[in-house]
Amino acid sequence: MLQTLREWLAVPLVLAAAGAAIVVYSVNNPTDRLVASYLTYGKVMDSLSEHLWLMLVSMIGATVVGVLVGIMLSRPGLFYIGKGVEAIVNVGQTVPSLAVLALFLSVLGLGFRTAVFALFLYSILPILRNTFAGIVNVDSSIIESARGMGMSPFRILTRIELPIAYPIIASGIRTAVVINVGAATLATFIGGGGIGDLIVTGLSLQREMIILNGAVLAAITAIILDYLVARFESYLVRWS
Repeated sequence: MLQTLREWLAVPLVLAAAGAAIVVYSVNNPTDRLVASYLTYGKVMDSLSEHLWLMLVSMIGATVVGVLVGIMLSRPGLFYIGKGVEAIVNVGQTVPSLAVLALFLSVLGLGFRTAVFALFLYSILPILRNTFAGIVNVDSSIIESARGMGMSPFRILTRIELPIAYPIIASGIRTAVVINVGAATLATFIGGGGIGDLIVTGLSLQREMIILNGAVLAAITAIILDYLVARFESYLVRWS
């Protein structure tokens, strides 16, 4: 168990150390006074913590709702409704994340909660789609065999359908996490904060060092989370 934990954390720790080294160097070696005033440990940590909170809150909600709704729509009585929802979800995924944020800005106004709600809706799409697709594509002969053995619908769902669909569901969550990291950088445009504040500040001041720090932190965050979810996904594949 300890060895597995070390393997899981090795790459994230190296990436986190690289990101920290870039921030430390930039803060201690600013190109000018303007960069020094905007690029401080406090502001970098505030932006990073806001970004992580945006992601955490929206992803927890999207995962819970996406999986539960996907399971519900996969039931035989709602199958055709689920197919319609799946088509709508596929179309919704093509809408730019900035457009989604702007839409809810006009309805809910500026702020952290608006950004979380928009990210929640945008992240729920791949999770719901993969949950529905993973369950409905379970081989029907397996389901019939379970019914012949006298298993209840709930036991078939929890003992057969979900374990087989776990890897596909995890893949949807992985996709949603990466999408969420990128979309969360745009939350700054609706007052949601996050790493996007550094990028937009650097663009407005025309200071590449500030832009670089924001971009590097966003990229490293996405890579670390994608790596961890991928490892968890591979664990589920072996387990199921």
